Amino acid sequence: MEETTKHLTMKDLPEHDRPYERCLLEGPEHLSDAQLLSIIIRTGSREHSSLDLATRILALNYPKKGILGLLHLSLPQLMSVKGIGQVKGIQLLCIGELSKRIWKQKTLEQPLKFQEPQEVADFYQEDMRHMPQEQFRMMLFNTKQMLIRDVLLTQGTVNASLAAPREIFVEALRHQAVSLILVHNHPSGDPEPSREDILVTGRILEAGSLIGIPLLDHIIIGDNSYVSLKERGFITDGTKTQ
Repeated sequence: MEETTKHLTMKDLPEHDRPYERCLLEGPEHLSDAQLLSIIIRTGSREHSSLDLATRILALNYPKKGILGLLHLSLPQLMSVKGIGQVKGIQLLCIGELSKRIWKQKTLEQPLKFQEPQEVADFYQEDMRHMPQEQFRMMLFNTKQMLIRDVLLTQGTVNASLAAPREIFVEALRHQAVSLILVHNHPSGDPEPSREDILVTGRILEAGSLIGIPLLDHIIIGDNSYVSLKERGFITDGTKTQ
């Protein structure tokens, strides 16, 4: 029975089960994730309908199944599903990127004020928790602790050479920032700081004290978890604890 269902075309399905027709009648909010995705895919392959392909994509575990996993799939991973070629794969990549940008733009519609490490972690969590590489970001703030710029500094291993204080503070001065927070992720999912994380924090902290643009915190994002180096005692009012 299962094998027969896989080879059904959209026309073989009852009209109320066809995603496009159901969307017209009831609205997109009544569609499942697979049905929504099948409308974006549009056409199936010789062997599988677009709904079958959507279901297979959502079953991929890179690094998480379901609609959230779609945001982190690469083109080769999408194309590993038989029936998804380069064109469909690129379309799906763009849908994922568009959804990230819509979410981020919505959060930036009003000036954001970050008072607690949890607020910083919440801002980046979904975007960074499943990244396959470490990404090192910087938040720049004005005198009212409002976010004025979110800057991607490096992508790859975070270490003392990549996180160069000179580049960080040139960027901070360019945007007239008065303080900053560092954020990076651990692809392993474990946010515990490494020796390199602490070393990077110390160097940037000292440079910020000299320039007059204090480092307020360094947040490490894990899988639905985070560590604040300020909360751990490595940063106190913009200065390093002994």
